[in-house]
Amino acid sequence: MATITTEMIKNLRESTGAGMMDCKAALTEAKGDMEAAQDWLRKKGLSKAAKKAGRVAAEGLIGIVVRGTKAAMVEVNSETDFVARNDLFQGLVKMIADVALDAGTDVEAIKAAKAGSITVAEALSDSIAKIGENMTLRRAAVLSVNAGAVGSYLHNSVADGLGKIGVLVALESTGNKDELAALGRQIAMHIASANPQALDAASLDPAIVKREKDVLADKYRQQGKPDNVIDKIVESGLKTFYKEATLLEQAFIFDDKKSVAQAVKESEGKVGGPVKIAGYVRYALGEGIEKQESDFAAEVAAAAGQG
Repeated sequence: MATITTEMIKNLRESTGAGMMDCKAALTEAKGDMEAAQDWLRKKGLSKAAKKAGRVAAEGLIGIVVRGTKAAMVEVNSETDFVARNDLFQGLVKMIADVALDAGTDVEAIKAAKAGSITVAEALSDSIAKIGENMTLRRAAVLSVNAGAVGSYLHNSVADGLGKIGVLVALESTGNKDELAALGRQIAMHIASANPQALDAASLDPAIVKREKDVLADKYRQQGKPDNVIDKIVESGLKTFYKEATLLEQAFIFDDKKSVAQAVKESEGKVGGPVKIAGYVRYALGEGIEKQESDFAAEVAAAAGQG
């Protein structure tokens, strides 16, 4: 039987982040073989991850990586906001964003892709085992242009490339790259703040437009307006709606006397060529996830055997 020394336990703990007793058990099981012990802990981590997979993960971070004329953005969720401040978790999110840049937007393809010697899925499971919280890769976006720049912005940034609201905006242009990057950041900041529903009226979901038309028409029909008058009112009301809901028609947050489209047009002189917004993506951390309400005091009391 191999002798398990404190130095071996220390080395295994430093290389895996696992607890001391787990490291001792792993080395005992592996008869002192360090690599076999690491594998044993990884398998144990996978078991832990499965038990935690049912927990709601609505906190976490948005990660962005920009490389040349291409950028990727991912949302990686955790159970608590505390984890977002953890260096291990922050490194994990950055790594996943970097992998997504080449792997694309499919979550399962990203999880199956390699990050060094292990897959992203294995890296997630290892982090779950070390940190003790459920974590999930929720979604990913990739934008690129043949000529131009991809602007980015992170709101509530906790570290370089990491935050709580993330935006990518693709600008097509043959103009000056530095000027394009500055413009792209401004537009990305606008999108983070104004949260447009679509790029322009043609890009809006037809169901949303129909609902808006129906609401306007019903409102004035109840007031006894004739149909020909209602049609004109609805047409005018839709124009107002488009100014509120579409990026190009929204009032630019840096100069509300002009629309975003006008601001882009005026920037062309400084950029040195035509500029087109080819697309954008906005992620807000945890949007659409139903968070579980919990009574923290009751949980503490229950853990202490008081209730």
